[in-house]
Amino acid sequence: MVKAVVAGAAGGIGQPLSLLLKLSPLVDELVLYDVVNTPGVAADLSHISSNAKVGGYLPPDGGAKTAFKDADVIVIPAGIPRKPGMTRDDLFNINAGIVRGLIEVAAEVAPKAFILVISNPVNSTVPISAEVLKAKNVFNPQRLFGVTTLDIVRAETFVAEIAGKSNPQELTVPVIGGHSGETIVPLFSQVTPKVTIPDEKYDALVHRVQFGGDEVVKAKDGLGSATLSMAYAGYRFTEKLLKALKGAKGLVEPSYVYLPGIPGGKEIAEKVGVEFFSVPIELGPNGAEKAVDILGDLTAKEKTLLEAAIKGLKGNIEKGVTFANQPPQQK
Repeated sequence: MVKAVVAGAAGGIGQPLSLLLKLSPLVDELVLYDVVNTPGVAADLSHISSNAKVGGYLPPDGGAKTAFKDADVIVIPAGIPRKPGMTRDDLFNINAGIVRGLIEVAAEVAPKAFILVISNPVNSTVPISAEVLKAKNVFNPQRLFGVTTLDIVRAETFVAEIAGKSNPQELTVPVIGGHSGETIVPLFSQVTPKVTIPDEKYDALVHRVQFGGDEVVKAKDGLGSATLSMAYAGYRFTEKLLKALKGAKGLVEPSYVYLPGIPGGKEIAEKVGVEFFSVPIELGPNGAEKAVDILGDLTAKEKTLLEAAIKGLKGNIEKGVTFANQPPQQK
């Protein structure tokens, strides 16, 4: 029996993500949690003729604890989009607070759950999650993931367009670093099967992978963000993890993790100078079974991108750790 929870299930990412998980034969019980509308979303999904049983919970009467209790996997897309007049710091404080609160509940009632953080800024919300779990004495680095799969999905799609490949999923495009802007480092030199990126298209392709979210916001006239593609990416990572937990071998997906706590990760952390970093992760019954070091073969351009990424990540990580260790303000 696999119990999967979506925290933030009524939102723009949460609803399509919940739909995809309802369709997965790997999920037996799907529990939805949000501050509004979850009973309705759950009722709607429960009419779909797949095997997962669905429930929806709201905050009253300990809804979060009931939803999370004994979960196997908790996926967290919860948070709010940036609104007019809101600064990035305003947005950070709100979303960071939401994630901190959810992780506190998970630590109490589902301490062994695999936690998949989608809520932005991932570069900071994953360190926040780790600090909360440490404070509760239940931190297992192999069970905490920052979902960076959307960067990989975009890289596959955009490289396939340039390389004339009809099926982007036939490509493996490693993307390392973090999950925002210049902290995202696509390694086009390591695409398999090998492709050639023309020099004159390289910089634009890197920029498109790093800032693909802006493309969607602009196309939606500022009225939305990359919710559907993010939901697919979240589902893809969750499905791969669930397959690995059931014993499937050879499943690798980049993820933003606490490297020193994962086999093979300590050496990578020493190379890059940050403890939280996204590299290909070999998944298995224990979660993150191995961090795969692909940093030995970088081109000069990729090394330059990596330097910029590490600089940005240091600040992002520090911001998350500082926030996690501040007492929440009383309302």
